[in-house]
Amino acid sequence: MAHQINPTNTGTAVGSARNASFDDLLQLLKRDHDAKIDLVAPASAISAVGGNLTLTGMEPVLTPTGVTQADGAYRPTAVADEGIADKLKIPTAYLRRMRAEAVDLYDLNVNGWLQKDPTRRFLLRAFKGEPGVLRAWLSDGYKIIDHLDMLTAVLSGIRESGHPVKITGADLTERRMIVRVESEHVQALAPELLRGYRSPFTGQTGDQLPIVSAGFVLTNSEVGSGKYAITPRIVVQVCGNGMTITKDAFGKVHLGARMDAGIVKFSEDTQEKNLTLITAQTRDAVATFMNRDYVERKLTDIQREAGREITSPAETVELVAKQLRFSDSVRDSVFNHFIKGGQTTAGGIMQAITATAQTLDDGDAAYELETQALSAMTIAAAA
Repeated sequence: MAHQINPTNTGTAVGSARNASFDDLLQLLKRDHDAKIDLVAPASAISAVGGNLTLTGMEPVLTPTGVTQADGAYRPTAVADEGIADKLKIPTAYLRRMRAEAVDLYDLNVNGWLQKDPTRRFLLRAFKGEPGVLRAWLSDGYKIIDHLDMLTAVLSGIRESGHPVKITGADLTERRMIVRVESEHVQALAPELLRGYRSPFTGQTGDQLPIVSAGFVLTNSEVGSGKYAITPRIVVQVCGNGMTITKDAFGKVHLGARMDAGIVKFSEDTQEKNLTLITAQTRDAVATFMNRDYVERKLTDIQREAGREITSPAETVELVAKQLRFSDSVRDSVFNHFIKGGQTTAGGIMQAITATAQTLDDGDAAYELETQALSAMTIAAAA
């Protein structure tokens, strides 16, 4: 259960965090916000030089902090390279290999495909600097919903709901923001689900503390790595494991109208409409998910499969890992947590996966692994 904060510019992102507090997250988001520059550029204004993307001929814009100049070099992150590969139809693995082994070929390929259609426009999301950091290469129809704006709107929705909650941790990566929210008052008993389970972190058993809490997880990507979403999450009190129920998520894809060329600046009216929608959806999500009846219904669904006995743990974990494409290290960690947990059921497999997710240093990997826990339980129950 790592706690990491990286507020400095590393060439990949201005700030990143794992299991950060709300105050730390807010500080990083504000710092990122001040460094951002978004622009729509035609292919004719972009060229690859030494593995950097160089912009020329872009009009500067007068802002409250002075003149913002877009021209210059930007170093692509791995996420930006994925966007370049996708939009220019260059195989991602090949683009990565060229960057690592033959940057002249990287430049040649990117420039060649840009020159094929010089009027085609792209949305480039970057951080200012010398060179700057190109963090995303997207369609000019991508709808921008920034982390800071989303978080502000979500907090407004929570306040409007009148339901007391706490933020129990947050991750900020190159790909997304992940914020875990838990109710302080909506709990349910889950003795059947937690019977025989032992926390690998504290040693306390589910029989001693057979309680779960209502919660949800907020996710958003500023760089095209998924929609913004509010997803219900049931939290096991004895260990902090989270069961993320993805099929019930509220969400919206980042799809908007085509934008004109130049540095992107949204009107106050446009921003207000986006945030009003997120606030309303958050209010609805709190009313739906922070509800004991909802939690108990989901527990009933989960417990139908959770009690299935696992007679061949190694083979079952191997099957789950293969079907869900776990790395060898994740597979081994899941098996070890299954043994430590002492719960020899399909529910024990689920707990082992959510416990493993807590130990990963990579926030994206942890989030993605946790979202697979219920699918893993289904696979294990049917094995």
